[in-house]
Amino acid sequence: MDAASTAWILASFTAVSLMVPGLALFYGGMVGSRSMLNMIMMVFGAVAAGAVVWTLYGYSAVFGDSYGGLGLLGDITEHAGLTDVLKGDKEAAIPPALFAAFQALFAALTVGIIAGALVDRVRFGAWIVFSALWVSLVYLPIGHWVFSLSAEDGSLTGGWILNRLAAVDFAGGTAVHINSGAAGLAAVLALGARRGWPRQPRPNSIPFTVLGGGILFFGWFGFNGGSALASGNSASVVVLTTMNAAFAAMLVWLLVERIMDKHATALGAASGLIAGLVAITPACGAVSPMGALAVGAIAGALCPLAIRLKYKLGYDDSLDVVGVHLVGGVAGTLMVGLFATPDAPSAATGLFYGGGFRLLGVQTVAALAVLAYSFVVTWLLVKAIDKTMGMRLEAEAEENGVDVTVHGEVAWDLEGAMYGPAPKLAERSREVVESAEALASAAAERGKG
Repeated sequence: MDAASTAWILASFTAVSLMVPGLALFYGGMVGSRSMLNMIMMVFGAVAAGAVVWTLYGYSAVFGDSYGGLGLLGDITEHAGLTDVLKGDKEAAIPPALFAAFQALFAALTVGIIAGALVDRVRFGAWIVFSALWVSLVYLPIGHWVFSLSAEDGSLTGGWILNRLAAVDFAGGTAVHINSGAAGLAAVLALGARRGWPRQPRPNSIPFTVLGGGILFFGWFGFNGGSALASGNSASVVVLTTMNAAFAAMLVWLLVERIMDKHATALGAASGLIAGLVAITPACGAVSPMGALAVGAIAGALCPLAIRLKYKLGYDDSLDVVGVHLVGGVAGTLMVGLFATPDAPSAATGLFYGGGFRLLGVQTVAALAVLAYSFVVTWLLVKAIDKTMGMRLEAEAEENGVDVTVHGEVAWDLEGAMYGPAPKLAERSREVVESAEALASAAAERGKG
């Protein structure tokens, strides 16, 4: 057991866990004031559902021995319930329980990202059901394709994208970002636009969005750096390239805003930061520091332009999951085929370093496979849930505000009105007060006598 690496992954797990409230705040600040709590609940609810599925059979489906040696799905019974991680493994660099917990956050956050595409139109109960089923049917197979490494002695067969195709994806550009972006697009098309769209509420708190973006920026170093699964040069290079891409994307996004809209906005700065982080996720172990600047700059230019397409093409992607995660994820995955240098930890060689078009072709196949599978299965899943239990929110709920209608709460109480407990509790409270008053009155009468 490597104590230093264990400490690093423990720290990375903590940083990535902070991305859950970070994502909730990032999204929550961008929605209207009557939808903020629902947005936060959708993120936390999705993460909780994903984490439970992961323990039951998710880890096994991703990292178990592939059925039939096909590289499509791991044996869901091999590590079911994660009972076999309790005793540890003296030969492993880090405890299996820690690896399982770290990877659980990847699955949980991926479905949480989808929530940003579906603001103001989804029933909460149906969303929780969708989250559990989506992780089971979409994330787990793709996670196996991308993350499961075959054993050198042939005792375990991993996923086809990592082992047969030999695509480079250091921390989940395909399994997390292309996957969630394609799913967001499919769900939006399956459910339709919000009522009144393209008119939409103004963001209720841009400072919260910037704060959430900053928390995500912090957590992303654990997300990418922790994917090295060891403390050392590889993790250190990844931290550097992640930082470079994020800041380059932010600056270019602001430049695009300034040219096209005459203003460089705080919302644009936060969005550009995330776009750069998305794009560098698959490439962070494959490019040089200068290559990371290029990856970030290209994402910072492409993503804001892609966001504008939703108005021309007519799909209501509420918080630009498609424009940032799908486009940024595809761009970053493909740029590995251009900017990968053999001196980086992934030791891949892209077109600009003399590697020819082979790696670019491999990256393209991986991106398209994940995009197509995620889109098709998500569209079918949304349609099935909507037809059975109903996934689309009622018109009255959309018009009156999701927070009050669905959760019975408001994010901002600007009136300071008095309120009491639920009706049954209120009735009981009145009975207690009346009884106490009667006893006091009786005691007073006896005192007079």
